[in-house]
Parts: sequence; structure tokens; C-alpha cells
Amino acid sequence: MIRNLASKIKFELGLNPVIEKKADPEKFIPKHYKTVLLISADFELAWAWRYSKAVADPLQLALSKAKLERENLPKITKLCEKYNIPITWATVGHLFLEQCKKENGLPHGNLPRLKHFENDFWKFEGKDWFENDPCSNYAEAPNWYCPDLIKLILDSKIKHEIGCHTFSHIDCRDGICSPELMQKELEECKKLAQEINLELKSFVHPGHTIGNLDTLAKEGFTNFRTDYRNVLTYPKKHANGLWEFEQADEFVYKKKWSINYHIHRYKTIIQRAIRSNTVCVLWFHPSFDSEIIDQVWPELFKFIDQNRDKIWVTTHSEYINWLEKN
Repeated sequence: MIRNLASKIKFELGLNPVIEKKADPEKFIPKHYKTVLLISADFELAWAWRYSKAVADPLQLALSKAKLERENLPKITKLCEKYNIPITWATVGHLFLEQCKKENGLPHGNLPRLKHFENDFWKFEGKDWFENDPCSNYAEAPNWYCPDLIKLILDSKIKHEIGCHTFSHIDCRDGICSPELMQKELEECKKLAQEINLELKSFVHPGHTIGNLDTLAKEGFTNFRTDYRNVLTYPKKHANGLWEFEQADEFVYKKKWSINYHIHRYKTIIQRAIRSNTVCVLWFHPSFDSEIIDQVWPELFKFIDQNRDKIWVTTHSEYINWLEKN
């Protein structure tokens, strides 16, 4: 209760997200607009939660999250079409597959493996990083593959972007993930994307495990998202050419907050971005509680749509294209 109240007070005082302006807004906001709004999704199905430290049975959690994600995604795309909201879908590469099988007794034996590790969210101490891969197909194991959902996104009348979230949702931190492993995972994703005429340019590190940035740049990616803090600011360009997008907040349903407060909070963040002429980066897990889609987003998306003259809603790569030209 105290933490919940403190969060609300901090928000109402304008302390979260922080507003940071250290550059000329005209370099980052196109003329005629007041803010750029980027919305991205960590699109993972069961791959994200299988080593979670939050529960006693992480595999069961992973499967339940995948089921919810499959239920939510068609509703998300329909709502995006109603209000013309494009999303950058940072997609685990394995989801592109229609099927896979073991070769010489191993799933994806062409890929290097992560050794045992632990971070803030996961603890991997299993026999093999791909030990939960069913080596089946998307009809029999829809929690691990989803070319059908990727097709749903691409067939939408909204110009969404498919980005990259590694092939198997690895910890990307330097010292945990070798450059060789990172390169192989990215190459696998790029190969599968090219088979359906996609070029991957936007990247999101699984579990916020930021690392291997030079490898990202070498493999042709242009941008990545971070969660070090909640901030309304401008993207940063690194020496290796990568642009960094800092998050303003995550879409997440909190049971102690009313629906109206959720709407107020996200709408206020965007209003603050408009007033401060800063870039607003929001993101979500498609496996979040459906209350966000059913009750929060309709009002929020309507507000965004009604303020098109002030808000440029676009994808990560489209925004990068504009930045590089300007």
C-alpha cells in the first residue's frame, strides 16, 4: 500500500518519468509535431519465462504466458487497426519457424550454447539452453512457434514493424553471451526474416540484458531500447552507429490501480511529452493482463488518434530513417 501510494505521489509530482532536454527538439521532432511516440512489444510466447526466478514452476508460467499472448495478439492488432497505431514487434526468432527437429540428438545444434548463469530475472542451471524446445511444429506446439501470428501482423492494414529479440531469448550481457553466440543468434533471425522478405533493423535485448552492442551494429541493426530509468528525452547515437531509445514506461496492469488511473497515467505521460517536446517510448509484453487491451488502450488510443496533429506515432525503424535523413 505504501509503495503504491509513493509511486502515485512521485508520478503526480512529475518525477516519473523524468523529463530531460539536452538537445534541440527540432533535431528529433519533425516540424508540425510536438512529440514522437514509439510503442514496442517484446514478442516471445513461451521463450521468455522458462527460467524465471519469480515462481516455483517457471516452465508452467512460460506456457501460460504464451497462451495468454496468443489470445491477446489478435485483439491488439484489431485495436491498432481501429486507431491507426503501428507497433514495433521485437520478435524471438524461433517464432518464425513452422517446425524444427533435433539433428544429431540436439535442437539447433548449429548454435553455440549459453553456460549456466543468473541475472535479476532468470536462473539457468539446466542441461541445455534448448531443453524445453519441443522440436515439433506450430500446430502441435503453438506456444513455441507462431508463423501464423507473424502473418497476422504483416497482413494488417497498419504498417507494423517486425524487429528482433534474439533467436532464443538469451541473456545478451557481455561476459555472459560471447560475441560469437550473439552473432549466430542474430544471423539465424535475419535468415528466417529474409525468407519472408523482411529486413530486421530494430532490436530489443531480452530481459533488459544490454550488451554486445558492437555485434549488433556489425550485423546491421540500427537501434535498441533500454530500461535503465523512465525518462522523456531524445535518442542517443553511439559511436558504433546504434541509436538508443530510453523507455518512458511499460504498459502493465496493476490490480491496486483503477482503470481510470491507468488511463490517466499513460495519457499524462504522453501529454508531458507533448508539452516538453520530447520523445515518448512505451513498451509492453503481449502476455500482459487483457484489461489493458479491453479497458485502458481504447481510451488511450482514442486520445492519441485525436491528437495526430501533435503526435507522430511511428515505428523504431521509420523514426531512425527520419533521424538519419535529418
